[in-house]
Amino acid sequence: MKLFIIAAVLALAAAAPSSYKPEYKAPEITIVSQSDVRNVDGSGAWSYGGSDGTTRDESYAQKQISSPSSYGKDAYGKDTYEKESGAGHTNKGNSYWVSPEGQRFTLTWAADEAGFQPKGEHLPVAPVHIPFDGKGFKIY
Repeated sequence: MKLFIIAAVLALAAAAPSSYKPEYKAPEITIVSQSDVRNVDGSGAWSYGGSDGTTRDESYAQKQISSPSSYGKDAYGKDTYEKESGAGHTNKGNSYWVSPEGQRFTLTWAADEAGFQPKGEHLPVAPVHIPFDGKGFKIY
C-alpha cells in the first residue's frame, strides 16, 4: 500500500505543469566571415567571425622538436640527457567573444614544445611560490 501511495505521488508530481520559463533566449548568430588555408608543408591557418562579434583565428605548423629519450633513462637505468628529434605540431591563435552579460573576453594562446600557454585578463593567475626551509622561514 505504501508503495502504491509513493508511486501515485510521484506520478502526480511528474504530471504537474512545469513553471519553468527560460529567462535568456540566445540570439541567432550567423557566420559573417570564414577562411581556411592549408599548405603542402603541413602548416595552415583558419578563422571565422560571427554576427555577434565573436572571432577566432588560429595558425599551425609542423616543427622539428626534441624530447628526452626513453623517459630520461638509458637501458641500464642511468639518467641520460640525450635528446631525440621528431616532428611536432605548433599552434597559436586568439579568440574574442562577449558574454550574455556584456563582458568582453579575449584569449590568446600558443601550444608548442613548451606546452599550452593561454593568456587573458579573465584567467586566474597562480600565486608566486615563496620557498621555505621547512621551519617556517623564507629562503631568499
